Amino acid sequence: MCLAIPMKIKEIHEKNVGVVEADGAETRVSIALIKDPKVGDYVIIHAGYAIEKIDEKEAIKTKALFDELAELNAAY
Repeated sequence: MCLAIPMKIKEIHEKNVGVVEADGAETRVSIALIKDPKVGDYVIIHAGYAIEKIDEKEAIKTKALFDELAELNAAY
């Protein structure tokens, strides 16, 4: 099973490296697979790579689903 997390690009550095953020956690990822990445874009992160751009509405909706799953898991 794969898990891909929606995150927002906060910074872009040389050599196709970006800093992304979700829930206050930041990490460095490769943005080499994204066409024309910009600060503020939402991207799907998998295994240290931004693999796809998504719109803000979809990112928020996906994050809400992850949060709901986490709450259900915590209940067990």
